[in-house]
Amino acid sequence: MSQEVRVRFAPSPTGYLHVGGARTALFNWLFARHHGGKFILRIEDTDLVRSTEESTRAILEGLSWLGLDWDEGPGKDGPYGPYFQTQRKDLYLSYAKKLVEKGAAYWCFCTPEELEARREEAKKKGLPPRYDGTCRNLSPEEVEERLASGQSATIRMKVAQEGTTKVEDLIRGDVEFNNEVLDDFVLIKSDGMAAYNFAVVIDDALMKITHVIRGEDHLSNTPKQIQIYQALGFPVPEFAHIPMILGPDKSRLSKRHGATSVTQYQEEGYLAEAMVNYLALLGWAYDGSQTLFSRQELVEKFTLEKVSKNPAIFDGKKLTWMNGQYLRDLTLEDLYQRALPFLQKAGLPVDKYPKSWLLGILGSYQTRIELLSQLPEALTFYFYDPEEYDPKAAAKHWKNGLEDLAEIKSILQGFSTYELEPLEAAFRAHAEQTGKKLGQLIHPLRLALTGKSVSPGIFEVLVLLGKDTTERRIEKAMAYLEAQRAD
Repeated sequence: MSQEVRVRFAPSPTGYLHVGGARTALFNWLFARHHGGKFILRIEDTDLVRSTEESTRAILEGLSWLGLDWDEGPGKDGPYGPYFQTQRKDLYLSYAKKLVEKGAAYWCFCTPEELEARREEAKKKGLPPRYDGTCRNLSPEEVEERLASGQSATIRMKVAQEGTTKVEDLIRGDVEFNNEVLDDFVLIKSDGMAAYNFAVVIDDALMKITHVIRGEDHLSNTPKQIQIYQALGFPVPEFAHIPMILGPDKSRLSKRHGATSVTQYQEEGYLAEAMVNYLALLGWAYDGSQTLFSRQELVEKFTLEKVSKNPAIFDGKKLTWMNGQYLRDLTLEDLYQRALPFLQKAGLPVDKYPKSWLLGILGSYQTRIELLSQLPEALTFYFYDPEEYDPKAAAKHWKNGLEDLAEIKSILQGFSTYELEPLEAAFRAHAEQTGKKLGQLIHPLRLALTGKSVSPGIFEVLVLLGKDTTERRIEKAMAYLEAQRAD
C-alpha cells in the first residue's frame, strides 16, 4: 500500500474485554503488522455513567496478555493524542460548530420529554421512531436567542433527505443506504459530550486512520459517519465489517455460551498463544486445512480477502483442544513458569521441593491436560498421601489387595533407588515368572500410591515419588485393607 496503514481498536470501558472485542482488536493488530503499519488504541469513554477506570485497566490487561501491543494510545503517547475521548471534548464541539456554520448541522432545543412523546406518537401510527426535524429550520435569530437564554440544546446532523449513501466495504462489497431512512442524529449531546457517531469520525480523521475494521453490527452506523466525513471534507477511510460471532446454537454469543472476559480465560488456564490462534479463526481462514498458526504465521498470512461474510461459530471445546496442543509444545521450563501461579494459588507446597522434581511432575502430566487450571488437582497426589481410595477402583483392583501389595512390596525391596527402566524390567520379569498380566501388578500399586485409577505411567510415578514415599504409601494402603478385612 502506498500510504502507511493506520488502524485502531476503540473499546468502550463499560466492562471487560470480551471475546468479540478481542477478535476485533486482533484483526486490526494483524492487519497493521502484516502491512508494517500502526495499531492505535483509543478509549471511547464518552458514556460517563457506565465507563470506569477498572474496566479500562481490564481492557489494557487483556490486550497485554494477548500480546496485542499498540503503537499509540494509553501509556504510548503519539502525535494525535490524547487517546481518551473525554479528554477531547472541546475538540468535538469545535468541529460540530463548524458543521453548524456550514449549514450541515443545527442546534436542537427539543427536550427529552418532547422527543419521547413524539416517538410514542410515531409508534402508534406505525412509523419508525425518528426525529421529525422540528428544529431543522429555526432562524439564526431564534437559535441565538435560545442559546443566550441558557436553554439546553444538542447539535444534530442535517442528514441528506434524498438519494443514497454508499458504503464500499472490503469484505461485503458495496452496500447502499437510502438517505430517507436516516434521521437527523445527534452530534453533541446536551451535556456537551460528543455522541458516538460524531466522536468516532473526528477521532479517526484526526488520527489519520486508513482502515476501519470492526464488527458488522456497526455497518448501519457507517452511512451516517460517511456523511460527516464528507461534510467536513475529511478523506473517507476504507471500511471492513467483520462477521458476528455466534454461539453453537447460532444465537448471538453471550455469557451463557461461555463468552466471558478474556481475563477469565487466562484465569482458567488458557494460553495466550492458543487464544490468539483460535480468535484468528473466528471469521478468517487461510486455506481451510491449517488450524494451528504461530503468531508470526498469522501476521504473514492474514489478509481481509480471507475474512468471511458469514457469522463465525464460537466452539469452546475446540478452543480447549487447541490449548492442549499448545501446552504439549511448551518446554518444561516454560510450562513450569506458567503453571507455578496456579499451583501456588491452590496451596500446594511447591516451595518445599527442588525445581528439578517439580519439572518432573509437570512433565508427567504435560500431555494429559488441556488447561493449566487442571494441574493442581492432577498433581496433588505427588505432594500428599491419599486420604481415601477410589471405591470403584478398589472393588475392581483390590479383590486380593493385601496379597498383591505384599507381592509388589517384595519386588521393590530389591531397589535402593528407583530408575525407570530397571523398575519396568523387574515388574515385567516378575509377571512373566508368575504368569500374571502386568496390569495385575500395576493397577493395585497405582491405587495405593495415588488413590486413583488413572495416573501417568506407574514407573514414572514410582521414580518421582521415590523409595521412601512409595514404601510408606504401600504400608498405609495395606493397613487400610487390613482394617477393612477386620470389619
